[in-house]
Order: sequence, then C-alpha cells, then structure tokens
Amino acid sequence: MLFNSYIFVFIFFPVCLIGYYSLVHWQKQSLAQLFLIAMSFWFYGYFQVNYLLIMLFSIALNYTFHRLLSHPVSRMYSQCLLALAVAANLGILFYFKYYDFFIANINAAFGSSFVLRHIILPLGISFFTFQQIGFLVDTYRGEVRNCSLRPYVLFVVFFPQLIAGPIVNQSEMLPQFERMTEKRFDWEKFARGFFLFVMGMFKKVILADTFGAGVDFGYANLDMLGRMDAILLIVFYSLQLYFDFSGYCDMARGIGSMLGIEIPENFRSPYRAVNIVDFWKRWHITLNRFFTRYLYIPLGGNRKGMARMYGNLLLIFLLSGLWHGAGWNYIVWGMLHGILYVMTRWWQEQQRRLERRRLDAGREWHLPFKMTWVSRILLFAYIGIAWVYFRAESIAQANGLLMIALHGKMQKLSMELAECFRLDELWYVLKVLHLDAMAYSRYILMFFMLAVGICLAMFSKNAAEIANRIKGKTVTAVLTGIVFVWCILSFSGVSTFLYFNF
Repeated sequence: MLFNSYIFVFIFFPVCLIGYYSLVHWQKQSLAQLFLIAMSFWFYGYFQVNYLLIMLFSIALNYTFHRLLSHPVSRMYSQCLLALAVAANLGILFYFKYYDFFIANINAAFGSSFVLRHIILPLGISFFTFQQIGFLVDTYRGEVRNCSLRPYVLFVVFFPQLIAGPIVNQSEMLPQFERMTEKRFDWEKFARGFFLFVMGMFKKVILADTFGAGVDFGYANLDMLGRMDAILLIVFYSLQLYFDFSGYCDMARGIGSMLGIEIPENFRSPYRAVNIVDFWKRWHITLNRFFTRYLYIPLGGNRKGMARMYGNLLLIFLLSGLWHGAGWNYIVWGMLHGILYVMTRWWQEQQRRLERRRLDAGREWHLPFKMTWVSRILLFAYIGIAWVYFRAESIAQANGLLMIALHGKMQKLSMELAECFRLDELWYVLKVLHLDAMAYSRYILMFFMLAVGICLAMFSKNAAEIANRIKGKTVTAVLTGIVFVWCILSFSGVSTFLYFNF
C-alpha cells in the first residue's frame, strides 16, 4: 500500500488512528500493539501476500536467534550463534536480491550456462533484514534482553518505516512501544505530523513524479537528446530522487507523529552539504549509522591507522552500493562516493595538521572569502554525475548519457522533454495569464519546476524545520489544506517510491 493512495488516505489510516487511540484511551496496551501489528500486516500484504509470508519467516527466524542469544552459554557460543544468525539473514537477502546478478556474472566470466531464476525482490527486504541484524548484534552486546514477541514484531513491521526506512534502532522504538498507554492524543503533535505528511506528499506527488516523467522520457530516448537536454536530465534525476526520498521520510515521520510515535530523522537537506562527508551525515542517516555502528567500528574504524581507516571507508561505500542494488552500476556509484569521501577525509586531516602548526607558530590564516557556495555547487555537480550510474540500467547507458552531456550536439531543447512538465493545473494558470501562446511557452513550466526544485533543495528550510516552528494559525491550516487537496487530485498519476526498489 502506498502512502500516496486513496485507500491509505481515506480508509487505512483513518481506521488506524481511530482504532489505535481508542485502545490507548482504554489503557489496552497489548491490544494497541496487536492492532498496529495487524494494520502493518495489512499494509505490507496489500502489495502481495507472498511478501508477507517471507517477512513472517524472517521474523520467526530472527526472534528465535534473539531468544537463544539472550541466554548465553559461553562467549564462544554467543559469537558462533551471532555469526550464524548474520549469515542466515545475509543468505536470505543474497538469494532474493543478488542470486541472478551473481549467476549472470559467473556465466559471463566462465562461459557457463547456469539458469537465472528471475526472482522478484520482496519489498523492503533490505530494510527489515538490516534492522533485525542490528537488533541481534545489540542482543549479543547485552543492550537488549528477553524482548517479548509482541513488541519485537511491532519493531520490525511498524508500517511507516517498514518499506523504505529509516532503519530504526531498538533503543529508539521499543521504549515507545512499551509506553503506549501513557500517551494521550496531542493536537499540537498531530498538527505537526499532518503538516509533515502533506509536505512529504507534495514532494512526492507534485515534484518527484513530475521530474520523474521527464527522467523516464529522457532515459528512454537518449538518442534524441542534445547536450543541454542531457545536462538537464542529470539535474532532473538529482531532484527527483531527492524529493522522492525526502517525501517518503517526511510522510513516515508525519504518520508516526500523528500516532504519537517519534520516528528518527533520516534525511536532513543533503544538497545543502558543503562536502561529501557532510552529505552522508544528511542523506539516509540511519543507513550510514548502521554501517558505522555495526561494521566500520568493529573493523577498527579510525583506531588502527589512516590506511586501515581509508580501507574501511572504501569497503563501507562498496557495500552501500551493493545494498542499493544488484548491478555494477550501483558499485560504480558507491565507489564514486567512496573515493571522494576518502579524499575529503584526507584533505580535512591535512588541513587540521596545517592549522595546528600555524597555531603553534602563533599565526592564524583564513581564506579571504567563503567557499561555501562554491563547494555546494561543485558537490551537487559531482553527486549528480554519480546519480547517473545509480539511475541508469547499465554502465554503458550511464556513460552514454555523460558523453552526450560533454560532447553532444548543441541543439534546441527537446520539446517532448518539456511536455513532461505540463501539469494541467499550472498550464491553466499560463492560459489565464495569456502566456500559452508564446513561442516558448512549453518550456516555461519546465524551468519553473526546475527553479522551484533547486530553491527548495538548496536554499529553503526543510519540512521538519518548518513543522517545528509552525503555530496553529488559520493561514497555515488553509494552505496545508489546499496543498493536501491538490495532492489528492493528482493521485491518478502517482508512482511507487524509488527506494521501494532497494
């Protein structure tokens, strides 16, 4: 079930709100937990019942491991059991997500003819698998003991963050699930949650899907594109993915807030970052946290020398690329980020050493001008190029688009590409203003959407920052209602969230 669907907005979530708060009001915590579990099963099973069976198997397997790890016989026993649990989880993930990729590469390398299974990837499997691995590691470390089945299942299946994250930690969610009856309906928190939900819906339905229409057309017709078309296509996908993922995160946090449950932040205006290190503190925050907590630090982090640290960082980005998709293009994307990340960390270390020497010598030195906006623009360009490999179906297609952007023909912008941005409601405004008869009227909406997207992504406060400051004013309520209705009327053309594929 999609957040941006009629059944969710008009049936599922109203039923969820009424049922949940009724049970909380009657102090029925166990029933409230069971109710949210049932609603989450409905939400997930709505896509395909087979997905639900796979998830149930994963939950049963991991809860069994949790119970065994909660009663350690010896350190060696716990280590072996944890290794087996992690291997089992990664094995399931490998089968569904990477089997065909692995076999296809074996066939290509050795000329073999192993049969591909064409396995359909269960939605959200990367997210709930990593979340449960983190839970088991926390159990091994003694941070959680003897968690009962009901809160554990709710921890895994809680529908706002089930399909596309965030990858939550047990310390963030279990205490909230165990204090449900202490909560009371809070109009202020509900209003902030509704505002976040609507802003997230606007990002997805109006912005991301509009940019997505142009991106889909461009990638399907690369041979028609000129140099400027290709450059615009790179920027369009950068904005599509930004608003798609940001929109999901806002909607998920908004839903949680309306239910009185705080979901951790997973997205914090990443295109306002000044370098790649800053970017990864803002983009998919919980995935970065997972790799840091459960892989980077256990591998030694930065405690075993600079060379080891850089190697660990490159490994993290290699795995991040693979986590996002089974394809060499994802690996290239991950390594592009990893190489720049390592170079930035090296540069930052050199700058710190140089600054210490200057301070020891009693001298201070500063740049005569700020590099903030220069670094932001350069970083946005680099990330946009990396996104080409993330979006393309193959490395060859990605290279083809980049070659067009560098050496393509200087020709008139594609009218067909511009037509993808012709939203009926905005086109009507052009008609009222008598701008529709202009020779280049078809391009007005494309550049208008581009300007709006860049301003929101790089200059404006994000939805969470605005939600924390809004007051219960009539103007705010009216504007939020107008945007909500606009999104509802646009549901007929919506698509699934991009991160559902990962």
